[in-house]
Amino acid sequence: MRTTGSAIRYLDRPALFENRASYRLLSADLRDDSPQLGFGLGTYSDKLDASEAAAHELAAVERSGPADEVPDWSALPLRGLIGDPFDLRRRAVMPAIETLTLRRQRETGRATFLLHWRDPTKVATAAGIYGLIPAGEFQPSSVASWDTKNDFDLWRNMVREYSEELLGEPERDGSQGVPIQYDEWPFYGSLEKARSQSKVNAYCLGIGLDTLTLTATLLTAVVIDDDVFDDIFGNTVQINAEGALVTAIESTSVSEGVPFTEETVKRMLTSEPMASPGACILARSWQFRDHILSR
Repeated sequence: MRTTGSAIRYLDRPALFENRASYRLLSADLRDDSPQLGFGLGTYSDKLDASEAAAHELAAVERSGPADEVPDWSALPLRGLIGDPFDLRRRAVMPAIETLTLRRQRETGRATFLLHWRDPTKVATAAGIYGLIPAGEFQPSSVASWDTKNDFDLWRNMVREYSEELLGEPERDGSQGVPIQYDEWPFYGSLEKARSQSKVNAYCLGIGLDTLTLTATLLTAVVIDDDVFDDIFGNTVQINAEGALVTAIESTSVSEGVPFTEETVKRMLTSEPMASPGACILARSWQFRDHILSR
């Protein structure tokens, strides 16, 4: 039986497409001061086979029927099989991690954020729209058993994405045959030192479930003081393996991003094509801006 993942791979494969091992979300409780997430293992195709197939099924029904008519469940047999989208044991839920990266000016408290346009020729999902950066699947760096354990950490996953998407560094794919030595990686060490000094602060805003594809995303925000940001990300690339970074017209550097202001946030949420996880993160971060930008 052919699957959605197989169809993408053999019929219209984007530049970035690997059926890698992924961490499967089995339980989640973020309601109190002791948040807990439970994980197992799966593959990236496990995610695509359910999510993308369900999205295409609904899109096909919408195109063939009246625009203002809610599709009948009888026309959505695959969606019916999925059942309760919040039942994490009924289907394979492989969460991505998307991050709003805020560059905070120490003197003023104002901030800018990084915006990314996803190139349709390079990515398998969320193509041709804006998203936040970094963003990526929560997965080990390779199929090796030691990487499955060594990379099982949300922050480590985010740092790997930072190095690839902002600095243009090669993907750390475990091809060297040994686990990534995070404590000996200068880039990781610089971020860890800044975190210990409260110059880098990471926040989890919740878990979002896309209404079309039913995919899950860990919604995060990272606030970085301007001096640390400029030191670590001063050579941010404009074009990366998944698309291009967007900058304000008046900016002199791609790494300066766009203003984190009510005007910009409103425009991105109402007038621009933006992926739902990034839109949710942006809206919630603006809602809680006084807390996450406090010094």
